[in-house]
Amino acid sequence: MSYYFSKIVNENFDSTVDRVTNLLKDEGFGILTEIDVTKTLKEKLNVDFKKYRILGACNPSYAYKALQAEDKIGTMLPCNVIVIEHYEGEVEVAAVDPIASMQAIQNKSLASIANEVRLKLKSIVENV
Repeated sequence: MSYYFSKIVNENFDSTVDRVTNLLKDEGFGILTEIDVTKTLKEKLNVDFKKYRILGACNPSYAYKALQAEDKIGTMLPCNVIVIEHYEGEVEVAAVDPIASMQAIQNKSLASIANEVRLKLKSIVENV
């Protein structure tokens, strides 16, 4: 089982980040964190790296349900979605598969929540 879903699009990097952000919002996710990996690696290590953004997405309703079912689930929140520019005009969007990331947790209530979030994230990636 793969731990993520991904799709390659032929678009501009920044417009893809905007599109992904809007698709997440349409599905009830907010962006709690946004990490510009390229900028951070340049500042901290003085290295050049391809355009790479990590969006820490959270759907408050699902997060609340998950926390009620398993109070340590916060170690796996938020759901990360990444946008990577491999070449100019070739951008990959990938999202974590919550089913794969929560495989070790033996909690049936959590499994059903993870499945619902999985369907939403997979749909977002497919619709980019």
